[in-house]
Amino acid sequence: MPILYLSPSTQEENLYVNGGTEEQWMNRLADAMEPYLSAAGIRVVRNTPDMSAVSSIRASNAGNYDLHLALHSNAAPEGSYGQVRGVLVFYYPGSVKGREAAQLIADNLKTVYPLPDKVRTESTTSIGEVRRVRAPAVFLELGYHDNPDDASWVKQNLDAIARSIVLALTEYFGLPFLEPIRPKQAVVDVSWGALNIRDRPDLSAPVIARAYDGARLTVLGQWQGWYSVRFGDVLGWASSDFITLL
Repeated sequence: MPILYLSPSTQEENLYVNGGTEEQWMNRLADAMEPYLSAAGIRVVRNTPDMSAVSSIRASNAGNYDLHLALHSNAAPEGSYGQVRGVLVFYYPGSVKGREAAQLIADNLKTVYPLPDKVRTESTTSIGEVRRVRAPAVFLELGYHDNPDDASWVKQNLDAIARSIVLALTEYFGLPFLEPIRPKQAVVDVSWGALNIRDRPDLSAPVIARAYDGARLTVLGQWQGWYSVRFGDVLGWASSDFITLL
């Protein structure tokens, strides 16, 4: 199953012109993303507000992640405060996977940002969470928090932004996009040894866990005869034919 390192901003000193901080609003965006990610079977490891960019990079590099995604908002240079708008999606030059993920995310954000012509991808070697991360990396600058219109867009559209980003991630990982549902408790119902839990909804996909008859699990989403499920610490996909909802 795909594993994402999700790194919302830890910059609590960056103030939104209409209230709150970059750290606060990017963490709320990450909160809004998580139900969509879980429904699609994408496992998430996330930094914490007490971390820094340096410790987030270190934590990401200590794991084996399929993508590192940093969530930030921007600020205009001195003398231009409040006058600049737009969304920037950064990736490392030469990273084919990073560029692919960045382009997919940008294309989806154009559908929810009010000025789609101002959403663009850009390669960079100057951002640590792109340059120093071992996994393919994308660094988002979601509008300018010193611009009232951009700041309001972020705050009033957290779910739409979260949905558009995860929609891009499901395309990147080759998974179906599912609307989140209220998690449902369920049990495995098989007449043989165990039910295979796979890393994607495909009978040829690798088996990542086996759940024996009567085992409890949590259903997070449904797609074409498959459930996305949480079984212990495992997030994956299993045939809905052999799962009974409680």
